[in-house]
Amino acid sequence: MSSEVDVPAAPETDAAVETEAAVVATPRGDARISWHRAVGGARAVLVLGHGAGGGIEARDLRALAAVLPRAPHRVTVGLVEQPWRVAGKKIAPAPAALDEAWSALWPAVTEEARGLPVIAGGRSAGARVACRTARALGAAAVVALSFPLHPPGRPGRSRAGELGGAGVPVLVVQGGRDPFGRPEEFPAGTDLVEVPHGDHSFAVPARAPLDQQAALALLTGAVADAVTGRLLG
Repeated sequence: MSSEVDVPAAPETDAAVETEAAVVATPRGDARISWHRAVGGARAVLVLGHGAGGGIEARDLRALAAVLPRAPHRVTVGLVEQPWRVAGKKIAPAPAALDEAWSALWPAVTEEARGLPVIAGGRSAGARVACRTARALGAAAVVALSFPLHPPGRPGRSRAGELGGAGVPVLVVQGGRDPFGRPEEFPAGTDLVEVPHGDHSFAVPARAPLDQQAALALLTGAVADAVTGRLLG
């Protein structure tokens, strides 16, 4: 595990989370889903894609996979590696290719869910993919982590239309100093939880009034509350 990944510790009395990595063929090459299955039976499935600059080792994705499968949340988490990452490439393909691969692996997600609600999501570019495909794939909702509302320093190039066009409830979790879009820049009415002082990767400075563990606990708590409550109506 990368040294940058700092996830909340699991209670020692918890049963172990069952994990499994599954390779899924897509028209863009093989994708991989790392399943972290709910302890004691799942109540929902949350499937998360990574960003364009990294993979599923991101601290927010790892934190959610560590916390949500356990009681009282009991949400199975699937971390999806796009084919370009599985193939070892360093540059992400065009958005249409990302959407195509994500859509092609969806049957494997619904098979895992066995009729349970499936919430799509991801961080950065992965959040955009989830928003663009949610309605067509039948996702119950979207969790958008570090949504890249605009390129850094270019607020005129807004991607707010992807959030509004998702067609399902969307929760945005955004760092307070994210250069891709600070919380106050999002459209009025956006269901948004701020991680104070967090950057695009939810890293917080050493001088911040909350430490990295507290920042991640805020993030996982907000997502857990949403996926087991209001996002599913």
